[in-house]
Amino acid sequence: MTEKTAVPSMPREVWVMVSASFVIALGYGVVAPALPEFARSFNVGVTAASAIVSAFAIMRLVFAPSTGRLVNRFGERPMYLLGLFIVALSTLASAFAHSYWQLMLFRGLGGVGSVMFSVSAMGLMIRISPPAIRGRVSGLYSSSFVLGSITGPLLGGALVGFGLRVPFVVYAVALFGAIAVVHLQLRGSELATIDTSSTAAAMPLPAALRIGAYRSAVGTAAIFGWVYAMRVSLVPLYFSIVLNQPDGVAGLALATYACGDVLAMIPSGRLSDRIGRRPLIITGMIILAVATLALALTHSVGAAFASTLVAGIGTGMVSPAQQAALADIMFGHGRGGPVLVTYQMSQDMGTVIGPVAGGFLAQQWGFPTAFTVTAILAGCSAAAWIMVRDTMVVRAA
Repeated sequence: MTEKTAVPSMPREVWVMVSASFVIALGYGVVAPALPEFARSFNVGVTAASAIVSAFAIMRLVFAPSTGRLVNRFGERPMYLLGLFIVALSTLASAFAHSYWQLMLFRGLGGVGSVMFSVSAMGLMIRISPPAIRGRVSGLYSSSFVLGSITGPLLGGALVGFGLRVPFVVYAVALFGAIAVVHLQLRGSELATIDTSSTAAAMPLPAALRIGAYRSAVGTAAIFGWVYAMRVSLVPLYFSIVLNQPDGVAGLALATYACGDVLAMIPSGRLSDRIGRRPLIITGMIILAVATLALALTHSVGAAFASTLVAGIGTGMVSPAQQAALADIMFGHGRGGPVLVTYQMSQDMGTVIGPVAGGFLAQQWGFPTAFTVTAILAGCSAAAWIMVRDTMVVRAA
């Protein structure tokens, strides 16, 4: 009788990164409610205030290729810590900005640090995750970020009462604390120490692009960026404008979407370790497509809430399975390099284009058109994964 392979325990390094992810997301959510109003306090219009958010995303895109080269040269852990330090410093500087252009500059620098630590974190999580539980690790890591994103705005809304600069100071202090913890806990860790041998060089991008699952993952990342932007920008407006609901209800819709995410992430991550990544990604994208299409066709508040919850479950099924698939593809390579950078840039591009394209569709032809296009994109992603092989190597039971 064949003995079942023992499931490896969760490495301590994973818990360190998960905790840091929660703090980072929590802090980002803390400054989110204050940032637009802080920008407007310098006597600028709504468009200029919104541009502060765009500057962060644009700098992520611009600096992403350089990040890949830095990670290749110095490794993930140093670049992760340096990226966090840049974000912490720029956030603290933002708290003491005396003009709109100073705030724009400091937030832009924060985008540089953000792409550095996010790309490095992906590479680091790939290397410290045992192959047998990659999906489980990805689900835990993703859910920690979402939980931080949910909690952050609540705390940020309370801190704004003490002044618009206070959330930035709190976020900076939290980041400095996270830097200290990660540095101390990962110092000397064998898992977090990069292999500099020639056999563990970064995977060349052309080699990754020859893998169908990687091409599908890059495309899905762009669509995920679009979906995230649609969720943040269009869903609240839909509840306010079409369903005639107050702002508080619109905010509750975002929380409902996030709850769907959290409910699905850890179970789907575990399941992807048993049956493969591809079934979870395909099913999740189909659920997302159907739920988004249902949102486009309803004028009922109850049905709209149900649709957002189900759509969140769909994205929650996809996220950990897709991250695990990326880890499968890159297994055996010491550095993420251009493969991870291209993936991250694709998602950032979707995040930048999504609000503009989705807003244009909603303004010209109505919200149902914008949601329908989003549903079609999700369906295309599911179809792309149907055409490729699973990345997970099936292990003997």
